[in-house]
Amino acid sequence: MSLSLLDWRRRVGALYAAARSAGDPETGWRTWRDGRDELFAAHPDSPLGEAARGRFGGLPFGTYDPALRFEVALTPAEPARLELPTETDGVVPMSRIGSVLLGPLGPVDVWWLGGYGGGLFLPLRDGTAGRSTYGGGRYLLDTVKGADLGGTADRLVVDVNFAYHPSCAYDPRWSCPLAPEGNRTAVPVRAGEQLLPGGWYG
Repeated sequence: MSLSLLDWRRRVGALYAAARSAGDPETGWRTWRDGRDELFAAHPDSPLGEAARGRFGGLPFGTYDPALRFEVALTPAEPARLELPTETDGVVPMSRIGSVLLGPLGPVDVWWLGGYGGGLFLPLRDGTAGRSTYGGGRYLLDTVKGADLGGTADRLVVDVNFAYHPSCAYDPRWSCPLAPEGNRTAVPVRAGEQLLPGGWYG
């Protein structure tokens, strides 16, 4: 851990704050997307290795689809607990706190990450996984790291256009929790962050 990593987290949080306060969702998404490119290209804690940073030309994204933005209530679900081993963070405990219905994608589990403070975690592995997106899935929300699109006391904003790859999709030195069974759908989602053919390794 370092002050550099703290700076990364602050900048990510600021990008999501800008997205939440934007006049319309697509403008907020564009601000977030541009800021994510800047962080990947130049920040010392970029998930990209130095060689990959040198040839980085921007993260590929699908076209913004307003039909994939949802304001959803959390539906109760049978309690479940997972313990996911990671190389960098040890064992990460996750408790299922409910599910949200994301239109044609169906119900998706919502998790609470354990550890100090905790946070909401919403991964998604859709029908594009292993082809145009990372095989382990993407993240929609990870509030402990600032990835939070807001909501109200009883509803969450989940915008699938903000789906992004975990750091382990870009460099094998990173280790991250992946989408469990209740966060998988066969429906392909063309929106959100995509993989560049050939990947970023190296």
